[in-house]
Amino acid sequence: MKTQLTVNEIAELCHELNRAYCAFNGDESQRSWSDAPDWQRVSAVNGVRFAIENPDATPESMHENWTKDKVADGWVYGEVKDAATKTHPCLVPYDQLPANQRFKDSLFLLTVRFFAGDGAE
Repeated sequence: MKTQLTVNEIAELCHELNRAYCAFNGDESQRSWSDAPDWQRVSAVNGVRFAIENPDATPESMHENWTKDKVADGWVYGEVKDAATKTHPCLVPYDQLPANQRFKDSLFLLTVRFFAGDGAE
């Protein structure tokens, strides 16, 4: 029997799964949840809430929501992810993302769906 998790707990799981996937692909730049900057944890929580509140969400709509939030926070496209200058290479339409980045959106969404069950608190 699955235990009901909170939105924050699911966000942490999604973050850590994403970090492991990045490491598997040679990107060791991701910090653990406990060491992640606030903006990154808030972004994960927002993604979890969006997925729960939109049961028909797709990886593409997850990316569109993430992009909307990033732009609203002042982020712009840049070839290198840099929190100081708020640039990110994934601030492009979903169909322009590399396959491994599209997979991350799918992995995030599937993780939320698995752990949220009938909804998280």
